[in-house]
Amino acid sequence: MSTDSNSQEKVSFRDTLKSMDTEEHIDLWFYRPIGYAWALLARRLGVTPNAITVASIFLGVAAGVCFYYPQMWINVVGMLLLVWANSFDSADGQLARMTKQYSRIGRILDGMAGDLWFVTIYFAICFRLVITPDDPLLGDFCMRHQWAVWTFATVTGFCHAQQAAMADYYRNFHLFFLKGKDGSELDSSSKVAEKFDSLSWKSNFFPKLVTAFYLNYTRGQERLTPKMQLLRAALQRRWGDAPAPQQFRDDFRAKSLPLMKYTNMLSFNTRIIALFVSLFLRMPWLYFAFEFTVLNIMLVYMICRHESFCGKFAKQIEDGNY
Repeated sequence: MSTDSNSQEKVSFRDTLKSMDTEEHIDLWFYRPIGYAWALLARRLGVTPNAITVASIFLGVAAGVCFYYPQMWINVVGMLLLVWANSFDSADGQLARMTKQYSRIGRILDGMAGDLWFVTIYFAICFRLVITPDDPLLGDFCMRHQWAVWTFATVTGFCHAQQAAMADYYRNFHLFFLKGKDGSELDSSSKVAEKFDSLSWKSNFFPKLVTAFYLNYTRGQERLTPKMQLLRAALQRRWGDAPAPQQFRDDFRAKSLPLMKYTNMLSFNTRIIALFVSLFLRMPWLYFAFEFTVLNIMLVYMICRHESFCGKFAKQIEDGNY
């Protein structure tokens, strides 16, 4: 075996994790070990992280289609496909950390994969409710009032997008202070805009199109976090691109760490458990209701808490207390 192969084999499971601060229990016990196995196999076969991401898109979309059908065995196949897709979603990031194949396009593609899964799931559930209703409670209502189904799904889908975006943003902000710039995927809209302006529609159509979506995504995250942006500006004025003092980083982590459980609950596992339960009950609209109520309450709480302590930290920096 070559020296390079030997060095590759020394990449441990723990080395492929972002951080123990931001890992969820279900991921640590289930998805990350499976993702690690997929990543080892992919590295051996020369498969890239982006190729795994693309494969996850096909699996996730196929899973969503399965949720249209009222037959439970088809729904179960969809559940298994969705679990498989998410194991690939874990594997692409673990492989990227294993092989140092990081790219902004890869990060954007990874985010788009999840969006495509859930767009398919939303459409499948809506068509199921209005065309082939098997719901014991609201089946007749959904058939008679199709506009209500599509309206509720559209509003909930918008909320879903905000929940996922903010969970991703807060997690990366936490990692930025925990592990530094290299250990985080935190971006700013100004940097993304520079990249967008540097690309040509004629020569770089697809990268520019993807970057345009990502620019809008990043601006949306920043609009919902005005005091966090004040903190970022205060950090930049005080220390520039140099890392903040360890005392500040420790103080920020102490405030941010208790909220990481909410970022995890707003990401994948909690909502998928709700989805699977709603399908087993043959009341798929319950999934929409769960996202619209429980997860929105969690989102508002998480934003308020972050904005509160970010505003205080920004003032302390401006006052020279660090």
